[in-house]
Amino acid sequence: MIVAFSVAPSGTPLDGPAGTGDDASVHTAVAAAVKVVRDSGLPNRTSSMFTEIEGEWDEVMDVVKRATEAIGQYGSRVSLVLKADIRPGHTGEITGKIERLQSALGELG
Repeated sequence: MIVAFSVAPSGTPLDGPAGTGDDASVHTAVAAAVKVVRDSGLPNRTSSMFTEIEGEWDEVMDVVKRATEAIGQYGSRVSLVLKADIRPGHTGEITGKIERLQSALGELG
């Protein structure tokens, strides 16, 4: 499966790492979540609005949960947006879909 998700903190954290709270930038919190994703070893890609991750259901959802928990240090609330493409038996689709799109665009000339 491929999951595209976005997490963001809001509010003031009760206890958090240095640089959290009202003076912290959202990008610092997002970096903490993206680090969890990248450290997972699963295929992933981050764009300006979403992070995509590919793997089996349980491993992907575990990473999303841990990334959400990492963001939670930066605010009293967390917003999570998640979209999933569940296609059993298929792997490599995080790049395969893009390759097929590029090919189709080339055919349109």
